[in-house]
Amino acid sequence: MFGSNLNNTPQKLGFLLLPNFSMIAFTASIEPLRSANRLSRKTLYEWQTLSIDGLPVTASNGVTITPDKAVRFGHDSDVVFVCAGTKPQKYLSSTLQNELRSLALRGKALGAVCTGSFALAYAGILTGYRCTIHWEDLETFKEVYPNLDITATLFEIDRNRFTCSGGTAPLDMMIYSIKLDHGETLALNVAEQMLHNFVREPQDNQRMAIEHRTGIHNPKLLAAIGFMEAYIEAPLSLERLAKNVGLSLRQLERLFRSDIGTTPAKYYLSLRLQRARQFLRRTSMSILEVGIAVGFNSPSHFGKSYKDKFGHSPTQERNS
Repeated sequence: MFGSNLNNTPQKLGFLLLPNFSMIAFTASIEPLRSANRLSRKTLYEWQTLSIDGLPVTASNGVTITPDKAVRFGHDSDVVFVCAGTKPQKYLSSTLQNELRSLALRGKALGAVCTGSFALAYAGILTGYRCTIHWEDLETFKEVYPNLDITATLFEIDRNRFTCSGGTAPLDMMIYSIKLDHGETLALNVAEQMLHNFVREPQDNQRMAIEHRTGIHNPKLLAAIGFMEAYIEAPLSLERLAKNVGLSLRQLERLFRSDIGTTPAKYYLSLRLQRARQFLRRTSMSILEVGIAVGFNSPSHFGKSYKDKFGHSPTQERNS
């Protein structure tokens, strides 16, 4: 699965930890491998922790990990996963780029969990591959790397590139890999040990359905919100939105007021401004570019709307 010789040779995985990496994504990657070794009574997998310079790395939860070695000494791994977390772009560097390119040139398989896909994309080694990233950074990732084949799935395995969203999704990816490497029985036993009774497939969506996220059950209202989320950069008119879901504008407004307590216009605007906030916090896009990306043609209108929503300007958001 990860490119190693499977006839009695353990597969060796390296985990390159970037500062502020997600601890849950990291441990969710390793624990299924440990369990597979234990249940099979064989060393099927080995792993090592890496950092850019071999020095300790602190996760986003404040826990510090002392790596086994610097990444330049990690070429004995069959696959190297980049583990990142909050503000991944802050830690992209020429050194990281060169190390990842060196691994790729050696034919190593490369992967990423949580927001580690930013590092692979920055190194230019995701071009021509399907890839994914944590849903919170999905739209930002698309804006920064518009030419990549980016999906919203739990994880993507495309030849020798393995990308995975965050949280517990790496658990699913590793169990899926164990299934491909060593059979379904072992994979199911590992899942049971993890109390993971429902093993998700690669194509499963990351985010909960809108119904579960919002507590809304009316199908017309759910459809309207779905259209709003899909059309952020080029917002639909309320008349077009109502027509798309088979309602009159008055019926749509009445539905939003009765079930959500607001108007469709205010709800739609809030979605767009929340997306803008993500761009301001997670990208280097200019404020003008952010405004355009969330459907504002006027910078002054964007600035006023943003301040009305969050109590401060886009510039203050970026500076903070």
